Amino acid sequence: MSTEDQQDPEASRLWQRGRAEALIAARGGEIVAEYFDVGESRALPWKRRPRASALLAHLADRDREFDALVIGEPQRAFYGNQFGDTFPLFVHYNVPLWVPEVGGAIDGDNEAHDLIMSVFGGMSKGERNRIKVRVHAAMSSQTLMEGRFLGGRPPYGYRLRDLGPHPNPGKAAEGRRLHGLEPDPDTAPVVVRIFNEFLCGYGIYAIAEGLTRDSIPSPSAHDPRRNPHRDTRAWAKSAVRAILDNPRYTGRQVWNRQKKHESLLDITDVSLGYTTKMRWNTQDKWIVSKGIVHTPLIEDEMFARVQDIFRGKARTGPAHGVQRTRRPYLLRGALICGVCERKMQGHWSHEQAYYRCRFPNEYGLANRVQHPRNLYVREAWVTRPLDDWLAKVFLPHRIDKTVDLMTATAPDAGRLDVTECAQARAEIAQCDAKLATHRSALEAGADPGLITRWVAETQAVRAQAETKLRPPRSGTDTGISREQVADLIRAAGDLTQVIHQAAPADKAEIYQKLGLRIRYVPAQQKVLVEAHLNQHIPDTRGAPVGVRGGT
Repeated sequence: MSTEDQQDPEASRLWQRGRAEALIAARGGEIVAEYFDVGESRALPWKRRPRASALLAHLADRDREFDALVIGEPQRAFYGNQFGDTFPLFVHYNVPLWVPEVGGAIDGDNEAHDLIMSVFGGMSKGERNRIKVRVHAAMSSQTLMEGRFLGGRPPYGYRLRDLGPHPNPGKAAEGRRLHGLEPDPDTAPVVVRIFNEFLCGYGIYAIAEGLTRDSIPSPSAHDPRRNPHRDTRAWAKSAVRAILDNPRYTGRQVWNRQKKHESLLDITDVSLGYTTKMRWNTQDKWIVSKGIVHTPLIEDEMFARVQDIFRGKARTGPAHGVQRTRRPYLLRGALICGVCERKMQGHWSHEQAYYRCRFPNEYGLANRVQHPRNLYVREAWVTRPLDDWLAKVFLPHRIDKTVDLMTATAPDAGRLDVTECAQARAEIAQCDAKLATHRSALEAGADPGLITRWVAETQAVRAQAETKLRPPRSGTDTGISREQVADLIRAAGDLTQVIHQAAPADKAEIYQKLGLRIRYVPAQQKVLVEAHLNQHIPDTRGAPVGVRGGT
């Protein structure tokens, strides 16, 4: 089930399981394992859903604990053409697939069965698209006609105020409230100051520096819990620009400034589906309320003048970046500035690849951070000794030492106590029995509210018991044998034979697979390099084994 369905996960799981049990009960079937994804969109292919991916892995296991698979509703399991991409695996591993709409197992040679499942996949896709259209239309109408605040983080300068129960009766019964915006006495004057200074001729750089110098908390510093990833030391120019571009300060509600854009995850493998990214919409697609719905901080005329200034400074030539050519950066994302601990950005100059860390000047002036405005390091200065180091590490007569280093840095796997495991399994079995009893009581007409509370309590106990069966982890995969590490090192040794002559794209891939982490320390004119190997090598049975460690 998807979180967008606004359903109780346990209730959704129970009715789907109920349909599955009803189908197999007449044949004496019994459910021995469950694969139920919560919070995952049906548009994701099976290999990208955690539990569905685990099911596919178990299909290939000869020691699997099930003989067939039964699903409660095909629209939940298959989206679009996913059935056609997935069912051949069931046929290959000789695992029947049971569906209520077919009345039993699907016959791969039956055209009617194939047509029915294809129709359900199309219905699932159509249902999702209809929901998207309805939600977009409803939110557009609520913004345009009512000026309703549709959730999210209030803009800097405002805070939320309670407007009473939610107009939706169902949500109101759940205790949901309707909220609106009101000026924040601490930050609203700062917004007014920013607009006034900009119209007086100050640039966004000067405005940001002045706010920091006057010890006015930035948006991230004002509300650090909602911006944990932001730098709170000073005002950034981007924060000032975002405030000057926000039309909500005129008292009108605005929606659809951003949209979810779906793009193919891998253009060479369409079956992997899409990935969703937020992108900014052009201003003509914004939905702006017709009237003023909250207290304005600035006038319409002031906001319009600010936008005219920005438009006058806009580029009139070709779009930025149109003529760019893709440069190969071998250490992309791996080089860290040793002063501020931020990733250094690639920069091409004089036919050479450089990496630089540009620290905004207002940070250095207002907070006296000891950071040069620009730090540069040439790529060639790093890659040449780096290649020599890698070649030495993976030389045949050094493999034993390298393996010792990796096994020493890899944490030992936590061992589970046999008695505790037995107790945990007994608790899980008891919880499963209780859940079956609760389900029967619910079907017999018991109080749904009471049953829901019992189910939640039982699920909490079951989840706690499941955690006892998981080995302790310390942030990296454990349980690495010395033989596995040695096999990986020997495989990597083949790469080092050609690493000096490898093409840039191939060398960048080698660095990435070796998990290089490079920290540039300008005071010492040195780089500190770590290789965190993260490869998948086959064990003696041919199954992939994850190996991680550091040297």
